[in-house]
Amino acid sequence: MNDNLIYLDHAAATPMDPLVVEVMQPYFSEKFFNPSSPYAAGVAVKRDYQAAKVRIAQALGVVADELVMTAGATESVNLAFQAAQQTTCAVAIIEHASVLSAAGRHREPVLIRPDRKGRITPEAVKQVLTPDVGFVSIALANHELGYVQPIEEIARVIQTERERRRSAGEETPLYFHTDASQAAALLDVKVKRLGVDLLTLSAAKVYGPKQVGLLWVRPGVHIAPTIVGGGQELGLRSGTENVAGVVGFAEALELAAKRRKAEVKRLQGLRDGMIQRLKAELPEMIISSDRKKSLANFLNISFPGLDAERLVFLLEMHGVMVATGSACAANSGMRSHVLSAIGLSDSDIDGSLRITLGRSNDEAAVIRAAELIIQSVRKEQERMK
Repeated sequence: MNDNLIYLDHAAATPMDPLVVEVMQPYFSEKFFNPSSPYAAGVAVKRDYQAAKVRIAQALGVVADELVMTAGATESVNLAFQAAQQTTCAVAIIEHASVLSAAGRHREPVLIRPDRKGRITPEAVKQVLTPDVGFVSIALANHELGYVQPIEEIARVIQTERERRRSAGEETPLYFHTDASQAAALLDVKVKRLGVDLLTLSAAKVYGPKQVGLLWVRPGVHIAPTIVGGGQELGLRSGTENVAGVVGFAEALELAAKRRKAEVKRLQGLRDGMIQRLKAELPEMIISSDRKKSLANFLNISFPGLDAERLVFLLEMHGVMVATGSACAANSGMRSHVLSAIGLSDSDIDGSLRITLGRSNDEAAVIRAAELIIQSVRKEQERMK
């Protein structure tokens, strides 16, 4: 990355770690073979692919045969919703567009509302578990606020409802899915701890390659394939295996696990230092991210009455890259449904920035970025007068 640029949008995409690039490189050249080929070179590549899946499975505390490799989180989410089997889906209203769109493909989903901090409470989930609800999806960490949801507690609520249905002789299954893509770089995502039935991950959020993701499926959960063909990935996702991408994904997840503790502490310090600098100079600033319950690198702030898109433009002119929300929402030109759901006014939403720190940021970069944000906000405030 250009040394003059300050990249503060790691929630949208992370740069590939050099070690990830290194382990992927052979599969673009001397190890280019199709893993389904019968000759020795193809068989060797197939072994490498399977070994990479084993490494990924170990990072999740599962076995490799429970993983379906996909072309990113969106495909994984769409595949997960095949488990809904025409039942009603219940999803948080603050979910990513891919989840909301997948939930509404067959029938109108039940929307679970957060509290003012962005938390989806177990009680809110319990209230929507009517007998026709067969699928629940709640992200481990929200893509705009960074709020880490109480997935383990929600899983217990869902298990209690399963037991009630079993005792009552009701046949509607109930599955729990979480998109852990945003959280995987900074949180433990072992599925046994989370208590979910299906889990989505994206390599692009953990300093791995784009267009590589996975869906973990608990044994006993039935899903139908969305892509058919040669029968790869246990028949659930046909197509020639992306060997380079999956090898890179395995490396990225292992690196994230090794660095997690130190990186969380470092990012918390950088984020909190930025908050102090911004708040001291811009006391009118609204902080929407919950510092105690959000991912260590997230900061969602708002400057009421200003146009965040103009702020993004001004900051980019000075080499600072921030977002107004998720990359998908920004591309659609719509106001953030996440910030609306937690009660922010249109004026507050229009003036909101999402700042997400990462490995490419150090203290000097964060201090410089804070100074430029302060300058840009003051310039816009003066212009508005």
